[in-house]
Amino acid sequence: MKNITDSFLSLGYWSYAGSFGFNTNILATNPINLSVVLGVLIFFGKGVLSDLLDNRKQRILKTIRNSEELREGAIEQLEKARARLRKVEMEVDRFRVNGYSEIEREKWNLINSISITLEQLENYKNETIHFEEQGAINQVRQRVFQQALQEALGTLNSCLNNELHLRTINANLGMFGAMKEIK
Repeated sequence: MKNITDSFLSLGYWSYAGSFGFNTNILATNPINLSVVLGVLIFFGKGVLSDLLDNRKQRILKTIRNSEELREGAIEQLEKARARLRKVEMEVDRFRVNGYSEIEREKWNLINSISITLEQLENYKNETIHFEEQGAINQVRQRVFQQALQEALGTLNSCLNNELHLRTINANLGMFGAMKEIK
């Protein structure tokens, strides 16, 4: 490391005729030379540095403006999205309420329909039972009537002789004749 420092210091002391060199000894440098160099740097560098700072400032301001515009756009989109969400939620609630009321309505319609159908079936059952009862009663009546008629015929045939038979016929003919005269 010492060799590197020595070689660097030795470069500063080499003076070539008409050449430019670095004097690394700060105490040996001329403050006037330093002030001139600094003045030149400030004079010429001020514009460049000022332009660089202005450009940087303009880019920062542009970025801030773009960020603000994006933020405002995002806020606007967020509000629109919230409004759409509220609208969708209201429609969902409306569909839910309508759906539930429609389900309830269909349920009561179904219950009423089934109740009417059961009532009709009960009426049909009662009518069928009544019809069957009437048929059974008529059948019993017919049988009783046939049995009574057979017994009456049997009694008549066993009790009726020719003379009684002729008297019955004459009596019935007399009744028919009397009825004919009344008309």
